[in-house]
Amino acid sequence: MNETNRSVRQASTGYQIVLASLLSLNFGIVFFDRNALNFLQPFVQPELGLNNEQVGILAGALSFTWAIAALGIGYISDRTGSRKGLLIAATLAFSLCCFLSGVAGSFLALLGARLLMGVAEGGVMPISQSLIASEVQPAHRGIAMGVAQNLGSNLMGSFVAPVVLTAFAVAYGWRHAFYLAAIPGIVCALLMWKFVRTPPPEPRAATVKKLSVLDAFAERNVLLCVIIGVLLVSYLVVCWAFMPLYLTKVRHYDPQTGSWLMGVLGISATIGAFAVSGASDRIGRRPLMILLPFIGVILPLGAMWFEGSVWGLAAIFFFGWALNGIFPLFMAAVPSESVGREHIAVVLGLCMGIPEIIGGVLAPWLAGKAADRLGLDAPLWIMLGLAILAGLCAFGLRETAPRVLAARASAAPVRAT
Repeated sequence: MNETNRSVRQASTGYQIVLASLLSLNFGIVFFDRNALNFLQPFVQPELGLNNEQVGILAGALSFTWAIAALGIGYISDRTGSRKGLLIAATLAFSLCCFLSGVAGSFLALLGARLLMGVAEGGVMPISQSLIASEVQPAHRGIAMGVAQNLGSNLMGSFVAPVVLTAFAVAYGWRHAFYLAAIPGIVCALLMWKFVRTPPPEPRAATVKKLSVLDAFAERNVLLCVIIGVLLVSYLVVCWAFMPLYLTKVRHYDPQTGSWLMGVLGISATIGAFAVSGASDRIGRRPLMILLPFIGVILPLGAMWFEGSVWGLAAIFFFGWALNGIFPLFMAAVPSESVGREHIAVVLGLCMGIPEIIGGVLAPWLAGKAADRLGLDAPLWIMLGLAILAGLCAFGLRETAPRVLAARASAAPVRAT
């Protein structure tokens, strides 16, 4: 206990806040760059002559290399101890790849740029969450992981990106919008170089058994988090890839109105970074992971059937996207609390990488094929089914929140008397 928490005690409260804030900003820039193509598709698709299946392939290609990087780079950084260096290098690399997306003149060129971007970006969150696990007090780990993964990514990637990039594309063209998206990563790399420290290495016992994939999946929480991750990453990527097209082509909103509706998703998830993650520290991870996927069904249903004002649809988007708040729970908090600290890198790689490989790669491709054959309603029906299945799977989870478990343990003797 004393040695495993040594690095946590060495980190001051101020540094913990600075660390979570910088990692959140950096991941926000990652998602700003990742989502740029999705929000610019109404401009890119007609110019490059892409069909819906190719739109899905582009989204899935990035997810594939992102997943490979998530599985490998987090493990390498944990073994080498060079988390800070790898994080800065990845940040500079994905900024370069965003520039390459802007100069692409064909589907294949754009595909190559997105594959490279996935390699650069995939290791960012496993490294970031490993730093959080090492430096942040356990009682505040849920909200810190939520802020690092959800606050910046949704504020920058889901709110600022659609609004700013669409406006920039209307004024100057979609290629220049990609160039704009490449700049913030360079600034953030400099900030991390100056302010983020490399934590002292965790002491390792010589007798610690290496955790295999089968051993990890023998832990029920890890297996369920991977399955829930596959379902909800699929929901997320399908929404990003096809909702902008649905709003402009089926609902006939102009691109800027569509971008503001997509931006509402970012506002929702930004608030959820605090509200959901913070609530999970207090009331538990499991109740929220059961509830929020079922709330998520209102997003695709509202997009297809709501006929009221755009403000009413924005409210549906806001509440439906609340399920995004549980992403840090099934990708980081629950799996990291279900195994020993010496195995955190392995389970984080599994819970971030496998959902990207299966959900992030296959789902947009299949949704694109369905859209070409059945219309753009098909991806939204797929989102509906994915949310329901994720909520059902969450019933099997075991609670892991430290504060909730401590409260249960202290209450147990009282009930026995």
